[in-house]
Amino acid sequence: MRLLILGGTDFVGRVMAEEAVAAGHEVTVLSRGTRPAPQGVRALVGDRETDDGLDALDGGEWDAVYDTWTGAPRVVRRSAALLADRVAHYAYVSTRSVYAQPTPAGADEDAPLVDAFADAGFVDYPTNKRGGELAVREFFGDRSLLLRAGLVLGRYENVGRLPWWLRRIARGGRVLAPGPRDLPLQYIDAQDLARWTLRAVDAGVGGAFNTVSPSGHATMDELLTTCVQLTGSDAELVWRTPEEIEAAGLEPWNQLPVWIPPGELHDTMHRADVSRALAAGLRCRPLRETVADTWEWLSAGPPVEFTHPRRAAGLTAREEADALAGPGS
Repeated sequence: MRLLILGGTDFVGRVMAEEAVAAGHEVTVLSRGTRPAPQGVRALVGDRETDDGLDALDGGEWDAVYDTWTGAPRVVRRSAALLADRVAHYAYVSTRSVYAQPTPAGADEDAPLVDAFADAGFVDYPTNKRGGELAVREFFGDRSLLLRAGLVLGRYENVGRLPWWLRRIARGGRVLAPGPRDLPLQYIDAQDLARWTLRAVDAGVGGAFNTVSPSGHATMDELLTTCVQLTGSDAELVWRTPEEIEAAGLEPWNQLPVWIPPGELHDTMHRADVSRALAAGLRCRPLRETVADTWEWLSAGPPVEFTHPRRAAGLTAREEADALAGPGS
């Protein structure tokens, strides 16, 4: 298969490029050229936000395109318009954030969506992604595959959620662990997303899919315990209830990456219906493999800096110490 990746040098796009090359596909990557392209790809340079940003694609034809754009929908629309007669299938990495909030537990792909426009400029993450979906649908119709991912983990993760936990736990000592321990998590490993997408576009699958694991594929306890095991750390996980964490003034998700306490927001993020994707062949590998891949990547080279605009802040040492010294200590 001839695959064009719009992006392809960072996280989700980079994993796709590596998986596609490993599977024997012919891969072309278009990026700004600010990061090294993956090995084995044909690398083209272009800034999609400029008038001539797609010129490098002139004359090219592909079996599928994989687009990870998160900005203004009109950028996706311009790409889709250009490629409509030159690409057979368009896979767009969207998000479950396109659903109107709050999204109830068990919501599937037919849940209400946010309002958006395909030709819009930059608005916000959910609106941008929904506008991108509309742009792809406008030009590709049933030849479009909308990948509504949620929490994405794995090697090259540029937001720094799982990497933050791995680094913190590797330092050892008493680690604030947000409970309950059996809190179900729902996420997708970028490798699983890439492999399923390659099979889906090759089979001509179209439509929207909630591309995350089944809820409870892992728990908060399993995630943090696996981090302890694979880093070889002497860290002690000190579990705190959601009520204790709230009393300490700590913020879910940003200060405590991945973690959202039980309730409406947790239902939105970690309890989606994924039966459509599972029926179409989505398979999610064990949590341990995701954590191992991420730790191997973090440990392999120079320290990774996380510059993503939505990067996870994590806890400072003082914030963690204060919370551990509070009630329940």
